[in-house]
Amino acid sequence: MTALHSLYNCFLKITDRAGPLALLAARLWIAKTFFTSGLTKIKDFDSTIQLFEYEYMVPVISPEIAAYCSTFFELACPIALVLGLATRLATLPLLAMTAVIQLTYLQHTDHIHWALLLCVLLTHGAGKLSVDAWLKRKFASNLA
Repeated sequence: MTALHSLYNCFLKITDRAGPLALLAARLWIAKTFFTSGLTKIKDFDSTIQLFEYEYMVPVISPEIAAYCSTFFELACPIALVLGLATRLATLPLLAMTAVIQLTYLQHTDHIHWALLLCVLLTHGAGKLSVDAWLKRKFASNLA
């Protein structure tokens, strides 16, 4: 039994050490997804506004405001995610956009995967390989 316990503890150490890499991979993957979409929107912004007006038909806000907001968040939040800066905050607009896309425009399992990755980042943060972690260490050492 102790050999099994020792083997399991070894497994836990390895998976714990892989955690920061997994969070980094999640940040990079979801950032690429949204950033690519934002780049597509700015290539022809008049078409983007028309898409929001006639295709996406986002409820509550005007097509112009929806187009500007989504483009801004699709370009700014991924940069924050790649850096691991204000990661938990950066996930919130992307989660909201994912929900709107899923509920009002196109239901697709990819949106569920995006939401799951964003929820992991929201609940666990950016991990050790991030500006967030660096800032936390820097300010913690200054307070001591």
